[in-house]
Amino acid sequence: MAGEAKFELFVGTDGLVYFHLRAANGQIVASGQGYENRENAVIGVESVKAIAADAPIVDLSDN
Repeated sequence: MAGEAKFELFVGTDGLVYFHLRAANGQIVASGQGYENRENAVIGVESVKAIAADAPIVDLSDN
């Protein structure tokens, strides 16, 4: 659906299941590691959803 952020699951060339978080404008803003199966990838997405809202920003840049 256009106009909203979404998580996309896909199978990589290595056969593992990955996820992207795609912003409303279509850009990929985050991606996950490879998982052995869809169920574990969904658990990874749920984990990101659960912890991201309270995660602090740690600035390691030199700017």
